Amino acid sequence: MSVSGVAEGRGGRRHRVAVLVRDGMLPIEVGIVHRIFGEARSAAGEPLYELVTCALRSGEVRTDTDFTVNVAHGPEALAEADTVVVPAANADYGSGEEQCAGRLGAELADALRRIRPGARVASICTGAFVLAAAGLLDGRRATTHWRSVDDFRRLFPSVELDAEVLYTDEGDVLTAAGVASGIDLCLHMVRCDHGAAVANDVARRTVVPPHREGGQAQYIRRPMPEPQVSSTGVARAWALEHLDRPLSLRELAAREAMSVRTFTRRFREEAGVSPLQWLTQQRIERARQLLEETELTVDRIAAEAGFGTAASLRAHLQSALGVSPRAYRSTFRGAGAGAGAGGGGRGGLVA
Repeated sequence: MSVSGVAEGRGGRRHRVAVLVRDGMLPIEVGIVHRIFGEARSAAGEPLYELVTCALRSGEVRTDTDFTVNVAHGPEALAEADTVVVPAANADYGSGEEQCAGRLGAELADALRRIRPGARVASICTGAFVLAAAGLLDGRRATTHWRSVDDFRRLFPSVELDAEVLYTDEGDVLTAAGVASGIDLCLHMVRCDHGAAVANDVARRTVVPPHREGGQAQYIRRPMPEPQVSSTGVARAWALEHLDRPLSLRELAAREAMSVRTFTRRFREEAGVSPLQWLTQQRIERARQLLEETELTVDRIAAEAGFGTAASLRAHLQSALGVSPRAYRSTFRGAGAGAGAGGGGRGGLVA
């Protein structure tokens, strides 16, 4: 019994998933789709999905590595698919390529037109460029790899891009962020089709978490860029050396021999954010570094980064990255790394 309306294929057959590959495909992304859907089993142990790989033309398809893949099916396979998954390809990243100009080549456009009405369509990583160029994401929420978000927003302003999440679900159109988030998306689709028990079983078989905390934000380094010309640089350099202590606007302004009002105005002009926003971002980056590279307790890291208490650090990290300090450390150092956190209260920033 399916959970969603797309779990069974037409005519009583198994739900058919077609993976549309292109020259320069990333083999890992194609493998993710086959592995996750291929491991989904009924209570009787029967496969719940039928999978097929297709290309714009059957035959040899280049990968982004030193081997090719022989694909038996052409675009005609899309017409019989209940779900179509479009992984990334090297062309999505190149300058001057039709996809990167926000357009589809004639051959790719013709292939996508074969997808039957009512079929579910999903992308992995920069495969979202293809869906957007086809008009499938207009007015809808979508995501793609964090390195490509600026290009995506420039090319497809009518798409509501969410660069923070691992995947998006708009019902019949879904998108995944980076390579490994294809796992999260495919598990989500299995969960929607057949329930959490089936999806959890697939996750166990594949030795991956059934659900990951947080989104893309925890994988993106976001140091504040230094302005080319600066009259507040001395204050910023001093602040970076004293992040562990409360810092007031009056102290920072005094470093530049300015009034608080003048310092605040010039700081925003030069850094693009307020002193408080800049300090918070720098403290988050310091906390991330310490969580990744040291065995310090969360209490100690909160103090070193200037948040004062573990509770304050947790609140800031959750707001910025969508994860707790313990979950962040587990992601980057392993589940057994580091020591626990202490208790509550608010603390940290004065400015």
